[in-house]
Amino acid sequence: MAQGDPTTGRSPARRTVLRGTVGAGAALSLPLVGAAAPAQARRGRPSAEWGVQAGDVTTTSGLVWVRADRRARMVVETAATESFRNPKRWYGPVVGPDTDFTGRTALHGLPPGEQIHYRVILADPDDPRRSGRPVHGTFRTAPARRRDVRFLWSGDLAGQGWGINPDRGGYPIFDRMRKLNPDFFLNSGDTIYADSPIQERVELPDGGVWRNVTTEEKSKVAETLAEFRGNFRYNLLADNLRRFNAQVPSIVQWDDHEVLNNWYPGEILDDDRYTVKDVSTLAARSLRAFSEYFPISTLPPADEDGRVYRVVRHGPLLDVFVLDMRSYRNANSPGRRPDDTQGILGERQLKWLKRELSRSRAVWKVIASDMPLGLVVSDGKTDFEAVAQGDPGAPLGRELQIAELLRHIKHRRITGTVWFTTDVHHTCAQRYDPDRAAFKDFEPFWEFVSGPLNAGGFGALKLDGTFGPDQRFIKAPTRANTPPTEGGQYFGQVDIDGSTGAMTVRLREESGAVLFTQALRPGRVGQ
Repeated sequence: MAQGDPTTGRSPARRTVLRGTVGAGAALSLPLVGAAAPAQARRGRPSAEWGVQAGDVTTTSGLVWVRADRRARMVVETAATESFRNPKRWYGPVVGPDTDFTGRTALHGLPPGEQIHYRVILADPDDPRRSGRPVHGTFRTAPARRRDVRFLWSGDLAGQGWGINPDRGGYPIFDRMRKLNPDFFLNSGDTIYADSPIQERVELPDGGVWRNVTTEEKSKVAETLAEFRGNFRYNLLADNLRRFNAQVPSIVQWDDHEVLNNWYPGEILDDDRYTVKDVSTLAARSLRAFSEYFPISTLPPADEDGRVYRVVRHGPLLDVFVLDMRSYRNANSPGRRPDDTQGILGERQLKWLKRELSRSRAVWKVIASDMPLGLVVSDGKTDFEAVAQGDPGAPLGRELQIAELLRHIKHRRITGTVWFTTDVHHTCAQRYDPDRAAFKDFEPFWEFVSGPLNAGGFGALKLDGTFGPDQRFIKAPTRANTPPTEGGQYFGQVDIDGSTGAMTVRLREESGAVLFTQALRPGRVGQ
């Protein structure tokens, strides 16, 4: 039976899930906590109302995240069962105002393919006897041998002013995804909308009213470090997201709305909403907040370059190559240049990706792309935001880097590459076929698109014929910025069979209904 089915016994014990977040019973009651920075002078014991998260889980390791309400020592205990007999203790950092009271602790030497129960304890650094109530979470380490794998993916949270709506119970899509009990969630970007203020009320087309939980930091576009931090904190006010985080580890990447729509390095804004016009300054502040609010292995202090791009290995069946198509791109343009070495990835990231794909021995090489390849995403009247620019001929502009990568995959005989993305606020699936393409030096492959999680829905986009996409499925609104109350919220599910290695991709909507299914056989991805 499928993973996550109650009859399989794979789901974590109910008590573990319910204890996974502090304050889960007081749904959407946290704005009073989030309205101001933690006060070190508070009485009592340290607490963690924002829940816990795990991320970048491998066969023997993982990262655990927490946020305290004051200065505190982070301590993590792990055990094989939720009774926590003979726990192992991990001493993490003292969290304070320099990281907005967030901290991460790396766990190493974990048993492969096992359910890990953990709890985070926050202790007074000056008096360890004064510790807060433990906050519980759980995750499965990647298997060392072939075993069924399930992951979900999506993106785009709290976009276009559609925030945490108490009438809908917050972010209901996370409850649906949690019940599928995946090994991990691939968060494909737009983890916040720093450029989309949240109002208390939004008039709906049908005459109704959408209500939002609001905070001070979400009342304007984010410019200061404190405002970016407040944007990440905002989403954690939803108890269903905190429950999800406590049960499902994540692999997180970023895209544009972590800073602002369609941004690129070096851009100077012409936007009256902003007093800070230098986008690179805004991006640096956002990246710092991003590094504080997610458990990611390559961000500071673990990686001096603060890279978002990385590979997360999930046993013999799966490697996940997480791209950053935002930080190293050139300026958005008509995309017609006949030579373009910087492109959308930058030279260094492209070399890294080619090298790591060549080294991978996993059956499936998932390329987690924060932007689609063949969908034409415009930026204004003449410029383009993603890879494609509407010219179906030979590769130009940013398409040149993708052509180089696809050629490398073919000539190095790298099998099992599949692309997963979001960004465009609808769901679709396309097979790229050299027989249909202007550029032919590549092997067929699939690209799957799913999202948003909780944002406005947008219509279908045109396909660029350079790499020969054949769209096999699409579901999209017929008008722009449809509210989540009208549907249009999507996520994807991927199952890899441990015995055969076959991959099955399902596109689902918020209700959990399956819209499209595609089976892929190892070594024959483009069938």
